[in-house]
Amino acid sequence: MLIEQKHITSKIDNNDEFVINMGPQHPATHGVLHLKIWLDGEIIKKIEPHLGYIHRSIEKMCESLSYRQFIFTTSRMDYLSAHINNQACALVVEKALQIEATPRAQVIRIIMSELTRLASHQLWWACMGLDLGAVTPFFYAFRERELINDIMEESCGARLTQNFMVPGGIMNDIHPNFQKRVKSTLNQIKEKFHEYDELLTGNIIFQQRLKGVGFLSKENAVSYGCSGPTARGSGVECDIRKKYPYDGFQNVNFVEATENGGDCWARYLVRLEEIKQSISIIEQLIDNIPQGDFQTKTKNVIKLPKGDFYQRVETARGEFGVYIVSDGASTPYRCKFRSPNFSNLSAIPKMAEGSKIGDLVAIMATVDLVIPDIDR
Repeated sequence: MLIEQKHITSKIDNNDEFVINMGPQHPATHGVLHLKIWLDGEIIKKIEPHLGYIHRSIEKMCESLSYRQFIFTTSRMDYLSAHINNQACALVVEKALQIEATPRAQVIRIIMSELTRLASHQLWWACMGLDLGAVTPFFYAFRERELINDIMEESCGARLTQNFMVPGGIMNDIHPNFQKRVKSTLNQIKEKFHEYDELLTGNIIFQQRLKGVGFLSKENAVSYGCSGPTARGSGVECDIRKKYPYDGFQNVNFVEATENGGDCWARYLVRLEEIKQSISIIEQLIDNIPQGDFQTKTKNVIKLPKGDFYQRVETARGEFGVYIVSDGASTPYRCKFRSPNFSNLSAIPKMAEGSKIGDLVAIMATVDLVIPDIDR
């Protein structure tokens, strides 16, 4: 693991304790995160995260934006789950207005969201190999991820922050090539998936870096508020698509991926299984997209009734919640986002306690943090 000399602050006291700083700029953190680490030799005694390096006050900004505009600020939080974040915002507005997206829009939303989850998990797999010293997987994963990004660009005009979800449905109908390109991409992922297992999953050195490392019990996962693959790797069944289905997820068949190991290896296996399940969900829908309108008609200026409203969705990293307090105006009186990354980060000191400093990179990789989702 690379730690530049300028980032090391050594302090020797009576207990021969060292304090080092990982970050705020570090190759093993996907974003600007600063971890202050107390060591006894190579053993981690304590970790203290320091946040706020890229805080943009997004929640406060939303209070001056309309109910159409505020949706797209969430694309800049967990940018690898942009579609799904936007979907949560659109759903909370629809809940308040007591309307639903059209059947066509709901199916397209699910397909887009699962393509987003696929692309995110492929980037995670690529970067995890890179963090642990394997360069080749990065190129293999991006081979398929680029195909998904091309579909996004053709459908939405953007590859990463698509701004496609709107109250009542989607902004534009799908491209004529959409179904053909999606099916072709899924076929390639399935054909090449064995290479993922050959490069990393079956690699004995890779297994030794993950097995028994970063243990998080089921009880602690619940206590820290973890969600997504981080919690499901500890045996917690918490998939919002199953528990609180939205946009028609109750009509598709898929298995909630869980493992009971609670270590880095379990979290790794959960995400690999989620790739397979996302492919299955899309295949069930891609040839069964209903005809009709892609958007329910809404007023140009949307005003929500007075009250408070909450909507949760399952992003690539866990539960993302949108809480809005409305005073009847055209902008939110108060807006609050429940970030999966913030809660998952809170469990990292517990996972890493007693581990070696070299294990921290593996732990960080299997939690798969996106820091702008925390610094909001």
